Amino acid sequence: MIWNKSKQPADPQQDAAAAPKKGGAAAFAQKNWKWLVPVAIVVLAGGWWLLKPKGAKPANVDTSYTEAVPETRDVSNTLSGTGTLKPANTYSVKSLVPGKVLTGGFEEGDIVEEGTVLYTVDSSDATTKVEQAAITLQQAQRSYDKTADRQYVRAEVAGVVSSLKVNKGDEVKSGQEVAVVRDSSKMNLVLEFPAADAANFSVGQTAEVTLDGTFEVLPGTITAVTGTDALHRQPAYRNGHSAGGLTTAQAATATINGVSSIAAANFQYQAERTLTALASGTVTAINVREGGSVNKDDIILTLSGEELTESIQSASETLRGAELSMQNMQDAMDNYTITSPISGTIIEKNAKVGDALSTGSDLCTIYDLSYLEMTINVDELQVSSLKVGQSVQVTADAVKDKTYEGLVTRVSMKGDTSGGTTTYPVTVRIDETDGLRPGMNANAEIVVAQAKNALTVPNAAIVRGGYVLVRQDSPSAVNADASMSAPEGYVYVKVKTGVSDDNYTQVTSGLSESDTIAYDPSSVSSDSYYDDGGYDDMGGEVIGGAGNNADLAEGGEETLPEETENGEAPAADAEEPAEGIDPAEAGAVVVD
Repeated sequence: MIWNKSKQPADPQQDAAAAPKKGGAAAFAQKNWKWLVPVAIVVLAGGWWLLKPKGAKPANVDTSYTEAVPETRDVSNTLSGTGTLKPANTYSVKSLVPGKVLTGGFEEGDIVEEGTVLYTVDSSDATTKVEQAAITLQQAQRSYDKTADRQYVRAEVAGVVSSLKVNKGDEVKSGQEVAVVRDSSKMNLVLEFPAADAANFSVGQTAEVTLDGTFEVLPGTITAVTGTDALHRQPAYRNGHSAGGLTTAQAATATINGVSSIAAANFQYQAERTLTALASGTVTAINVREGGSVNKDDIILTLSGEELTESIQSASETLRGAELSMQNMQDAMDNYTITSPISGTIIEKNAKVGDALSTGSDLCTIYDLSYLEMTINVDELQVSSLKVGQSVQVTADAVKDKTYEGLVTRVSMKGDTSGGTTTYPVTVRIDETDGLRPGMNANAEIVVAQAKNALTVPNAAIVRGGYVLVRQDSPSAVNADASMSAPEGYVYVKVKTGVSDDNYTQVTSGLSESDTIAYDPSSVSSDSYYDDGGYDDMGGEVIGGAGNNADLAEGGEETLPEETENGEAPAADAEEPAEGIDPAEAGAVVVD
């Protein structure tokens, strides 16, 4: 329904006819000037009052209103931006070593897994260096072990510490005797036999050993048969099975196969070692006392000293240097086998078998296409309405009639300022990429706010300040704002708005579906309202999350803009409409 309101101006021809003719008027004025002067003053004052700016109304104005009812629909506010698609990950494979390419059995477009061998490079020179490093490491290890062991005095044989020649805290010199270790579990006896008889002896044969003085007979075993002399006599070595209480002071003879030894000899310990210090220093610990049993290589005592510590430290540093050199060589060897650092698709292959590489040569480029990403730059006034996890609708110019689902994965805190405006990079991830390729231009549309089954009115129905023109017989007319002057049959109702799109605005309170509203379709405010105050005036671009408009007049209202008779904006110093003036007339849009 179209409702028109017009005002007819006074007929100028009637005004002209009523005016006196020029000649008669002059004569009449000369004759009656005394009483005409007061009348003229009154007429001028009345004309000024009638024509003063705050009471002026446009002439020949015909404002058309369209009636409608609030409707229930889904509305959403979106933010859009453009960007270039990029792969999830990009890796340029480069050679870390020089050499000739031996293998490279893949092609562009091949899909590879992380760790797949891409190239092998000739490593013959590196292999030689690794062997040299290994030898150096072994030498350094032996040197360190030997130097570090100089701080200890170890048992050279298993047995008993028969003598300890130093005490804790004593200063000793390198080569000084410090202990004696003796193995007296078995005793040896070295005897001479006639050579002809000894020639028939063999290791392992039994012997009868007769102790001098007591003539006690003990069993023994031949452990060695050695040598001959000018008298054709050959000594034979026998080992007693049980030393018992024998000492080196005891002498004895032996009989083997009925052949007696030429002479008696004293017993000898099976093993006896006199231990010396391998370095100068102070005895800091004695681990075994005299009479104590030890095994071979047990530490009997420990030495320390400045010179000894320095030599150990130097040997340790040399060993560590050799270890690092060996590790570097092994790492360098690994570089001759080049593997894929990521799973992805070979986009570019730059080296082939037979090529001579130098350090840093480009070999190939790999894209991880498991998903794609794009970055859009969002204005500082809009970025606060975005957050990670928001859904994004993505379209590409190269893929017609298809929309992809995306997700906001990053909203940067670092902005880029240019020309007085700051924008923030927002990263969008697209998992379903069928038909998309890196490098394509794409458009992203992010839903900032949305409302399902919302009560809505056309955007043009929202008068600045949050008012809607409602027919007087509508249910919500009872909430009319009496301070607002409305056309005949209508009232202004204060409403609270919610989500807005390009065409409709959600009304969260103030209206019902039973109301009939009126609006001028051609008079659409550049403001879009949201929640408790709507969006800021963004020149028609809709954003969300803003507070009340900063330019609202006191009391939450905002006056409509004035226009002159010809529809142009008034001068900057024009007076505002007076109270009680119909806002529809004061801010009306002329429809021809």
